[in-house]
Amino acid sequence: MCYNHEIEPPAIGGPETMNAEEQTCIKNDLTGRVFHSPGVPKECPIANKPSADDIHWYVLRVTYSRELALKNYLDLGEIESFIPMRYEIVVRGERKVRKLVPAIHNLVFVRSTRAQLDEIKRVKALTLPIRYFMDRETRRPLTIPERQMQSFIAVAGNYDEQIVYLDATTVALKKGDRVRITDGIFKGVEGEFVRVKGDRRVMVAVQGVMAVATAFVHPSMIEVIE
Repeated sequence: MCYNHEIEPPAIGGPETMNAEEQTCIKNDLTGRVFHSPGVPKECPIANKPSADDIHWYVLRVTYSRELALKNYLDLGEIESFIPMRYEIVVRGERKVRKLVPAIHNLVFVRSTRAQLDEIKRVKALTLPIRYFMDRETRRPLTIPERQMQSFIAVAGNYDEQIVYLDATTVALKKGDRVRITDGIFKGVEGEFVRVKGDRRVMVAVQGVMAVATAFVHPSMIEVIE
């Protein structure tokens, strides 16, 4: 059966819906400066290039399923971000459409600095409220190690229908050997070797947030990490 493919467009967040301050920031992206008030220069929060040492992966929350709107805004500012996506079949009239949609709503993974994200939160406070996903132990914004995030993206960014998303409660119940995949499309991915839906898979978890499990991985393609 043939399907039409669609990607859900962002609800808001493009230049046509931005306020004057946000539009000025984008127009001056190449200079790194913007005049918010006459004669008062101020760096644009998106154009300002942060130090690599201060950059971390954060998890941001939005409301009303506006995660694609936030990603669109970040893309305009060349700020790296990631939303786990999956295909679903929807019926429109007499047609079946295979549409790429967020696997989980209201969350966006963003690679940036705390200062830069705080400024973006301030600029977008009225049009797109943003909150940090907090670490319950430290009570500070949750940060994800680079290696862990790259493994998560390698699996979740595959869009394979056989990958499985797990919520935080399910993840807490699944424990397995820490392993690395040595071959195949998931080569280099690190996670836990667990059984999900009857198959042995490698699960990559963002603790307290969510996890994704690969399609079946043969044990010969697995090495245990000491």
